[in-house]
Order: sequence, then structure tokens, then C-alpha cells
Amino acid sequence: MSRESQRRIILASASPRRKELMASLQLKFEIMPSDADESVPGDWSPERIVTELALRKANAVREQYPAQVADAVIVGSDTIVVLDDRIFGKPENEEEAAAMLQSLQGRSHYVYTGIACTDTTTGRTSTGYRHTLVHMKPLAPERIQAYVRSGEPADKAGAYAIQGLGSTLVDRIEGCYFTVVGLPVSLLSDMLEEFDISVLGS
Repeated sequence: MSRESQRRIILASASPRRKELMASLQLKFEIMPSDADESVPGDWSPERIVTELALRKANAVREQYPAQVADAVIVGSDTIVVLDDRIFGKPENEEEAAAMLQSLQGRSHYVYTGIACTDTTTGRTSTGYRHTLVHMKPLAPERIQAYVRSGEPADKAGAYAIQGLGSTLVDRIEGCYFTVVGLPVSLLSDMLEEFDISVLGS
């Protein structure tokens, strides 16, 4: 399929990071942020949380803009941080951000990112996820406070951004870097193939 005849892709996210990663695939896409409810039961597994929320975001855009999303594939995504059995989403304030980082510092945690694709023509959906192990450096309280004051943790799962100043807090990772940023592009490219959208053409 040529780029000119490529099906419409809609990214159900206002995240600048996901926009940049989506753009890296060199496919045309539109942005329609989702305002889906992100509350989940406490007994859901990390895999279920990220895949269900990703699908919820994609479907919310489909339901909210039925006329504007005709004949399109909507991509939703969700990211969480998991330390032992604790789930960290986005901090509500600076105090919570500092508390999250205090818990994560000097330890290893997993970052899960789920992706969902919804075909607005057929109603067909597909979901998947990836997880990456992140080893964080030991951090003095002063360093945590300095990072929190930078403002970067505000809208990040786990209160850090590995692609920004948060990279200085991380010792190493095991797995996909883009999963930690918020959109595992290798997985996404495979999923788009299921909807006849080829990243590298045919």
C-alpha cells in the first residue's frame, strides 16, 4: 500500500512523547486526545491495566467523534510503573512525585506500556503490551527534590521521564527503551500490519 493510499491513523493521545514516537514511523497520522476514565479495579494485573486502558482510550475517541473518525485506525496507549506489587501512575502533585521517586530509587522496577488499535470501519480491535526492567540509581533526597522542582515528573508515570532529565536517574534498562518512553514502536508497527498499514511499505 502506498503512502498516498494509506488508511487514516488517529493517535488517541495528547502526549508529546507519543506524538514524536509515532512520527518516527514516518506515517501520516492525526491527533485526537482521549478523555477516557482511567480508573481500574485494584486486582487487575499490570498487563490487563495497560491493554484495557489503551483500548478504552481508543474506543473513547471512536465514540466521541464518530463522524470525524470514519474509516480510520485509532491507536490508544497507556503506561504504568510497577514496583513489586505497587502500581505507579502519574503523580497528582510534587509531594506524590517525590514519594514515588523515593520508593523507586536504588531499586529495579518494570514499566508496562499497552497499545490498542481499533478499526472504525469494521469495529475490529487488537491489543498488545511490552514491559521493560528499569534499574534506578540510589538518589539522595536533595537530588530527588531538585528533579521534582524541574517540573518534568508532573505528567509521567512513575514521576520520571527517561528521555529527559530523568535519564540521569537511571542506571540501565533491560528491554525496549521506547516502552519506557510510552510507545513501543516495534510492537505498534507489527499491530498496524494487522490493519494493512505497513511502515516500510510493500
